[in-house]
Formats: sequence, structure tokens, C-alpha cells
Amino acid sequence: MQTSKKLSLLCLALLLAACAGQPAAEAPVQGTPIEVAGGSYNDVSVAELQTMLENKDFLFINVHIPFEGDIANTDLSIPYDEIADNLDLLPAEKDAKIVLYCRSDRMSRIAAETLIGLGFTNLYNLDGGMVAWEAAGLELQGQ
Repeated sequence: MQTSKKLSLLCLALLLAACAGQPAAEAPVQGTPIEVAGGSYNDVSVAELQTMLENKDFLFINVHIPFEGDIANTDLSIPYDEIADNLDLLPAEKDAKIVLYCRSDRMSRIAAETLIGLGFTNLYNLDGGMVAWEAAGLELQGQ
């Protein structure tokens, strides 16, 4: 019986040692769901967007007009009122992750609603837009 207890403790110690060096997996950013006609998108804060940009797995689109700069790692600039006319620039998969932003977030909300109406299902919007980005002490490119 003593040998069995020792063996069990040894196995437990090995298991704990093996797990000790593993970092906890970071939960993906969810954002705040915004319900609109036909579906929903998620508002993300500046801090949440920064987390998302660390392991970028989305198409990042500036929809503001006129152009007033980009957040680093922006993939495309498409005017919010022309987003439906530029579907050829967007992923064919309607569940592809897309993050939209503009100056204040008014235009990006309109673009998100347009894309939802066209069947897109995995949309994010930078809450407060570039104004919030700059208020957090972060810079824009190409101003």
C-alpha cells in the first residue's frame, strides 16, 4: 500500500510539474454585442483592439471619409458609403472576421449595418473610433 501511495504522489508531482510552465490561454476578445436589423456586431474598446492586433487574424478596414489617417496594421480604406460596392475587396466567406473603424465610429457603425444586411456575421467596430484611439495616447499613421 505504501508503494502505491508513493507512486500516486510521484505521478501527481510529475503532472503538476509538466503543467506549471504552461501559460494560460488568453480568451479571445468578445466585445459588446450591438443588435441591429438582421443580426449584430461587436463594439470593441481601444484596449480590446490592441489585444486583437497582437495576434491579428482579421481584415482591418478604415471606412472614414475624408481620409484622416490610419491605425497601424490597417489593411484597407473603403469609404463607409461605398462598402457594398467593394465586396470584391472583402473575404468571400461571410463569417470572416472584419474590424471596422472611422474617426468617431458613426461611419463604421453604418458600414457594419450595411455588411450585416449583406450577410456578414463576424463584425467588430472600434467604439469611439480614431478619437478614442488618440485619446488613449496612441498615434495614427499617414496624417
